[in-house]
Amino acid sequence: MSSPPTSDDDGGSRPDSDASSGSGSDSDPESRSLLPETRWQRDVILIFAMLFGIYALFALIGVALDFDTNGILNVLREITLFAAVYAMLVLALNLHWGYTGLFNIGVAGFMAVGVYTMAILTASPDATAPGFGLPLWVGIVGGMVMSALVGLVAALPALRLRADYLAIVTLGLSEIIRLTFQSMQFSNALEDTLGVATNGGSGMNFPGTRGVVQYAFYRGGDRTSEPTVLGDALFGLAESFDVLPLVVLGWGYNVVLGIGVIAFYVLLVRIANSPFGRVLKAIREDELVADSLGKNTNLFKIKVFMLGCALMGLAGILWQGQTGYTSPHEFRPELTFYVFIALIIGGAGSNTGSVIGGLVFGTLLFQGPLYVPRLLQEGLAVAGVELGTPPNTFYDAVLPLGSLDLLPMLAYATASTNVSYLRFVLLGVVLILVVQRRPEGLLGHRVETAAAVDLSNRSRSTATDGGNPESTSPVDEHDQESTGGHSARTADDGHGLSAVRDDRDSSATNGGHDE
Repeated sequence: MSSPPTSDDDGGSRPDSDASSGSGSDSDPESRSLLPETRWQRDVILIFAMLFGIYALFALIGVALDFDTNGILNVLREITLFAAVYAMLVLALNLHWGYTGLFNIGVAGFMAVGVYTMAILTASPDATAPGFGLPLWVGIVGGMVMSALVGLVAALPALRLRADYLAIVTLGLSEIIRLTFQSMQFSNALEDTLGVATNGGSGMNFPGTRGVVQYAFYRGGDRTSEPTVLGDALFGLAESFDVLPLVVLGWGYNVVLGIGVIAFYVLLVRIANSPFGRVLKAIREDELVADSLGKNTNLFKIKVFMLGCALMGLAGILWQGQTGYTSPHEFRPELTFYVFIALIIGGAGSNTGSVIGGLVFGTLLFQGPLYVPRLLQEGLAVAGVELGTPPNTFYDAVLPLGSLDLLPMLAYATASTNVSYLRFVLLGVVLILVVQRRPEGLLGHRVETAAAVDLSNRSRSTATDGGNPESTSPVDEHDQESTGGHSARTADDGHGLSAVRDDRDSSATNGGHDE
């Protein structure tokens, strides 16, 4: 059984593995005295500092590859898109795994449900894969609702399953969903009964969510129309730097994704600091104890599972909606494991860590390997070395290593057809290093009070010596030392497991009797 949770300073929580030993930031008075506003500002600075550092790195890559201004901006736009999408997915998964301990590895399936529902609702009735032709907002809401309902279907029979068994159920369901959308028989059945279709493995087109941005830049949302006041101003400014309007539109959609990340983050922080969130953490640590406190743990798990699945569906809609096309091949099982790797890197239970994990994964680990072949070729060209034609097989690439000839292996590893394998190798190395060196993730083992508000430096409003708030009786001091601060547990209102364990530890300290 894991140790009691200590809340993370962004609303998450983590096992208090090092708090009991008195090491780390727990014993740092300066860290404990940070107000919530200060912590929030520190997290924002940390996220933006890492973002701009990555921007600087990829801008240098663009300069090294001799990209023009539009090329560099497109590179930055693309990494921003993947960083935002993975940040939202990791936050949604953090609600399941980081908060409640639900081992859901069917993320790709719930994304597919949201995207395909949105596509069917909004696609034109005259399209190759016809839809209902409803407004975009109806498709987005419908996709989220359908993802939540599929999450309900998955949660009901899986209530008695934990850990690996729940993982197997969700993984199997994800593959069933993907293969169903890939089936032409399913598409034909939909067309015969409802007049809509998914077009099987060929995928389907639908009105993309990027159209929302076009309404901000063009009158009526039509790119052939006159630009709006905002569009005219931005296009004029971009033209002075030789930036194309299409690049401006791409960055406008990134702003929408950024708003989505902020909304996900705020929602999860609010959940974490609520009584509902503290029950989730109690379920994660010891469901039996949470149930003994009178909490309907099954109902809580169903609610949080449905909410997380709805957020995954929304993240999928924003991701696939930027192209206006989707296919079942986009929702293969490795997508789920990508999201889990990002969560492990950032730190499970930490919302800020989830954002940073998605940022690091989506930029450095997912998009970064795409630029390695060209960087290597440019670097060797400067040194006057040619890689030559890549070998056809791995054996042909390894054989020259016996004579210390590295070029065939480099040519094979960086060939355009092998970049995806290079990405897998890089992910494996990073995952091993993280698990060995920092298993709690980049932002694991951070400290916040267990209550929804910071009570660490708050003086007692009512004293026992006649009302002087600065004076505290010896009995009060002893109570605070032996129980770890009863006021913080009172704010928890019995919803967190830490309150139960603190009382149990206090009883043991006092010889089994309350003072």
